[in-house]
Amino acid sequence: MSKVEDFLTKAEEAEVVEAIRLAEKNTSGEIRVHLEKETSIAPIERAVEVFHELGMDTTQLRNGVIIYVAVKSKQFAIYGDQGINDKVEGDFWDCTKDIMVSHFKTGNNVQALVEGIHNAGEQLKKHFPFEDDDTDELSNEISKG
Repeated sequence: MSKVEDFLTKAEEAEVVEAIRLAEKNTSGEIRVHLEKETSIAPIERAVEVFHELGMDTTQLRNGVIIYVAVKSKQFAIYGDQGINDKVEGDFWDCTKDIMVSHFKTGNNVQALVEGIHNAGEQLKKHFPFEDDDTDELSNEISKG
């Protein structure tokens, strides 16, 4: 699979966006998914670049998370903003990555993203619970590069 457009169907994209919406109902954290064809640098480095390009470092509590996927390269990374990193251990995202890897290996891309988002939301709500005055600071739509 070499095309970003072929990675998820329109219905699957809608499922991922809905997973983000549901995850964010329990946390003030912000979750985004970014897909692009490939990366020539380490996926985590590219995730950080995209994170800043999308303005995800502007949330009030600095609690944004990006799930970055390089489709053709078959690589992905999860990056959380400084507000998260200040509160959690260095291996905080490992359980989310493990869940996603198991589904990516079987070619179930939508399940990898949906379960990864769900797990990220569960992890975030421990440190950033939803508050009554929370607003959705970032788009839930999948970005593509």
